Amino acid sequence: GPCYCDQACTRTLDCCHDYAQACPVIPCVVSQWSAWSGCAEPCKTTYRIRTRHIIQEPRNRGEACPALEERAGCVEYWTQQGTECQQSLIPALITTGGFGKARKKRAAADGNERAGYCVEFQLVAIAPACLHSHHSYTHWMRYLREGHAVCVECQHPALHPLSQHCYGDGTGSQQNQLLHWQAVGNHRCKGTWRRIRQLDTCSCPSVHSFLFI
Repeated sequence: GPCYCDQACTRTLDCCHDYAQACPVIPCVVSQWSAWSGCAEPCKTTYRIRTRHIIQEPRNRGEACPALEERAGCVEYWTQQGTECQQSLIPALITTGGFGKARKKRAAADGNERAGYCVEFQLVAIAPACLHSHHSYTHWMRYLREGHAVCVECQHPALHPLSQHCYGDGTGSQQNQLLHWQAVGNHRCKGTWRRIRQLDTCSCPSVHSFLFI
């Protein structure tokens, strides 16, 4: 009767007599990842891409090929012409203020601590993904609530040494202009807020205090 050249034949006992020599299982083989591309668009939160190609196609029901393209979040603060993006267009990247204590201790130990400042914002819109962050390092995102005022601190090393500000702090924005922010650790947690004022120190409760990255 007929014989077969696949992995299933070893269970159904109908392999061809030369199966071991003529029908070996050959898995897919892919190349190493390429270098990451630049951001898809400057001055906004987009993505970058890296790719790989197939070196050997799978045969005889060998393991299928994995994904050949991978994307990651990306932000660039300079245009292709080399000019700095307008501050109002740069989304603020934030994390919980709980990291601020460790950051200040480290900066003090290095002798590099610079005087920072704090910016108060009123949260306008928040993506639903902020409320569904299940990892321990993303629990702080649940304290983001529409309509609440929050304090975001700009401190070393996020404080740019030349401009003396943090990217995304809304410097130069118009009154009541909607500005964008994104949480570090969950790229789907993002939204908009309005800048209220800049202060030398933060006065918000700890659960409503955050850091510029």
